[in-house]
Amino acid sequence: YCSMANRDDAFLGRTGAEAKPDPRLHKLCQRRLEYAFKRNPYVRYMLDAMKKAGCEVNLEKHVVCEPCGPTVSGGFDQEHRQVVLCENNIYSQGCMNDTLTHELIHAYDYCRANMEWNNLEHLACTEIRAASLSGECFFWKETFARLKFGWKAHHQVCARERAIKSILCVKDITEAEATRAVDSVFVKCFQDTVPFERVPP
Repeated sequence: YCSMANRDDAFLGRTGAEAKPDPRLHKLCQRRLEYAFKRNPYVRYMLDAMKKAGCEVNLEKHVVCEPCGPTVSGGFDQEHRQVVLCENNIYSQGCMNDTLTHELIHAYDYCRANMEWNNLEHLACTEIRAASLSGECFFWKETFARLKFGWKAHHQVCARERAIKSILCVKDITEAEATRAVDSVFVKCFQDTVPFERVPP
């Protein structure tokens, strides 16, 4: 999926008045969100890390379920300090867990660092970290869910590919430009696993 960290501070995946809300999908998204907040260890770890960093997450204020465009599952809206979860595109509890963790990593990076979202290298760094640490690139998921085979440097390859794709979702640039941005910061940002001690298993 495309995670949209943001473009020009606001989350462009928000469809606003164009969207036709589906009460059933909204209720399902809320239920999955509440379950992740209470039960998912990675989500709970990130929430605790945000609190320790001085950016405690309020479920009612900082995380919202709403309709989005067709290509995104979630995003971090810097302007409104909100994680947006795309109720029409989050298809399972596992997808909710990964998406929420991914977006909380963006929120954490925004909290702890003086990030400039229009700086391509800053954006590349947070997308690398989110892809690596959120669970999207766990080997069994890539192998069985996405038919990606190959053991050597699997996790690094996955994080790089997904970071490039995420940048292309939010920036009007070429794939070559996105690739250069990711490659320029990859080693440093991939090795930065804070707030985890290492890449989660």
